[in-house]
Formats: sequence, C-alpha cells, structure tokens
Amino acid sequence: MKKLVLLFIAMSFLTNTHLLSAEKEKNILQKLFSKYPPASTTSKSNPANTTSKSNKAEKEKNILQKLFSKYPPASTTLKSTKSDKNLNSEIISNDTNQNILVYTGTFDTIDKEGDDKTTLVGIEHKNKNLFRDTWLGTFSPTSGAFVTKKSSVYLYSGIEADYNLGPINISPSFAPGYYEAGDGKNLGSALEFKSEVKIGVDLFKNSNLGYSYSHISNNDWGDVNPGSDNQSVTFSKKF
Repeated sequence: MKKLVLLFIAMSFLTNTHLLSAEKEKNILQKLFSKYPPASTTSKSNPANTTSKSNKAEKEKNILQKLFSKYPPASTTLKSTKSDKNLNSEIISNDTNQNILVYTGTFDTIDKEGDDKTTLVGIEHKNKNLFRDTWLGTFSPTSGAFVTKKSSVYLYSGIEADYNLGPINISPSFAPGYYEAGDGKNLGSALEFKSEVKIGVDLFKNSNLGYSYSHISNNDWGDVNPGSDNQSVTFSKKF
C-alpha cells in the first residue's frame, strides 16, 4: 500500500514538473515572437517605414529649397544683373535730362534808325526726356524768355533740332511767342514768331558755349511788321 502511494506521488510530481516546464517554454516562445515578429508581420508594418521615408524625402526637399533660395540659378542672376544695368543707365540719364541755357546779346542788332537797338538777357529750357529721333534729326520742345534793357519782353515756346558734328552742335529752332514792346520797339503784334540758329562748342562735361542769331516777325499778321534781328552769346549746362 505504501509503495502504491509513493508511486502515485512520484507520478503526480513528474506530471506537474513536465507541465510547468511546458508552460515556461510556451511563455518564452511568446516573448520571442512578440519581440521578433514573423516576416509577414514585418511586411505589414511597411506603411510606417514608408512614412519615415517620405519624412526624410521632405526634409531633403526643404534643404534643397533653402539652398536654391540662397544661391539662385545663373539665369536669374543674369536677369537681375541686366535689370541693375538698366536701372543704373536710367539713373545716369536722369542725372542730365535737363538742359538750361542762358544768353545775352543785342536786340535789333541791324536797326537802321539806331533808336531801338538795345541789350537783352534771356533763359531757355529743354527736357531731354522729350527728345525724338527722326530721319530729319533729333527734335525736342524748347521754351524760354528774354527781356531787353528797354523793358521789352518776349515769351516763347517751340521746337528745336539738334545736329552734332563732333564737339560742334548746330541747333535751328522755330518758336511762336508773346511780345510786349514796353519802352522798346513796336513789332506790330502781340503774336510774334522767332526763327533762330545756334552754333555751340562743347567745353567741359555737359557744358556748351555758343553763338545764336535770331529773327522775330509777325508774318505780316500785324498792323506793321518791322521785325527784329538779334544776336547773343549762349552758355548751356545739362543737369
């Protein structure tokens, strides 16, 4: 009887020991599979890997964009250089687009009677921005005024052509204007026309010294038309 009891206890012990060892092995295998999933499971986790790859590509794209913004392509640099040159040329041209001319001389220089001959002082302005190149030459609007020692005043505005022969400039012009005789010569009408030719020589940069001869008359539109011939020394400066 004792032998049977001892045999039963031994069998029970062995059985329990085997079950415990099997349970332990099962737990160990579960841990291993959870830590190192099968190939199929790994392939299912590829979307995460794809996301990480897309994030990496996005970072590289941002880096390239920063580099291109800091160092633009050669074409862009060339365009900006050209625009800078155009801007500089515009600035240079705008620095000298105003031409101011002052002059002094003799009014009615060939007066036969000798009672209307007097001195005159005048000023004239031209804007280079309004110059127009044509097959007849370069034309520009001009305006000015002069006053004589006998209080005669002439205000005019017209057109002038410019012809450059090296350092020599020839500038014919035509300008209608308003004439007030004052104490001077009566030209027969308030509306008078001035025809003029200037000859100048370039002295310094943007400076010119010259001589002008002009004739003023009313084209027989007034009561009388004695006319007036004038000559003067001119000095012009571009600003």
